[in-house]
Amino acid sequence: MRIAVPSKGRLREPAIQLIQDAGLGPETPSDRALAFPCRNAPVEALLVRADDVPEYVQDGVVDCGITGLDIVRERGADVRELARLGFGACTLEVAVPAESPITGVEMLRGARVATSFPRLARELLPDPIEIADVHGSVELAPRLGLADAIVDLVSSGSTLRTNGLRSVATLLESEAVLVGPAVPSAAALQLAGVFRSVVDARGARYLMLNAPEEALDRIVALVPGSRAPSVLPLSEPGMVAVHSLVPAADVWRLLPELEAAGASSILLVPVERMLG
Repeated sequence: MRIAVPSKGRLREPAIQLIQDAGLGPETPSDRALAFPCRNAPVEALLVRADDVPEYVQDGVVDCGITGLDIVRERGADVRELARLGFGACTLEVAVPAESPITGVEMLRGARVATSFPRLARELLPDPIEIADVHGSVELAPRLGLADAIVDLVSSGSTLRTNGLRSVATLLESEAVLVGPAVPSAAALQLAGVFRSVVDARGARYLMLNAPEEALDRIVALVPGSRAPSVLPLSEPGMVAVHSLVPAADVWRLLPELEAAGASSILLVPVERMLG
């Protein structure tokens, strides 16, 4: 099976790390490598431009590929989203100069908008609108008098602020996705399932703790796991062990609450895979 992986940019290293965490055993590619094999599975990864991944998948050059959802939508290729991968998060936003009177997308009717996402801009902004297809420093277009607004990807918003721009609307929330052809192969679907198990596990921690039996109801009420926790008797009379999966994002809040409820010997460990 062949999978397309971004050859450069912010998606390259997280994509390769995902393949590693999925247990495929990828060979470490050099900076100039065009492909690399996997030791533990009959999988070859091709390193290509992220913008080209949808066409490679659509044309059957590869069985599946990793790229940004924004690129998939912009290219308009006949591909199917198989899994969201939990990295490369960003938003496609409309921004205007800080002094502009524009406060929403409805006020852009008849405006000139600079963007490197002309398909998405036409799809998501109200008509009529004039598109200036700009590649490179899109943020400079309003300052140069080329456009009234821009549509561009935003991660932190610092680049907008640095260039005297402010966001007026979010058009699309994007992240890295695994895409396959309209009718994906069994191997691509299987790989998507493996990737999903890794992504789900990254967002969870395995919680283990000891507690007195009389505190069990309070502790179980605090644990926000995906399933009812496992409760095991301990050799010490009146004591039990509680095991559960909990969201990693809740850990900072959960630990002091558990301790206050009577939990002791609290242990959190990473989770490698989550299935089912």
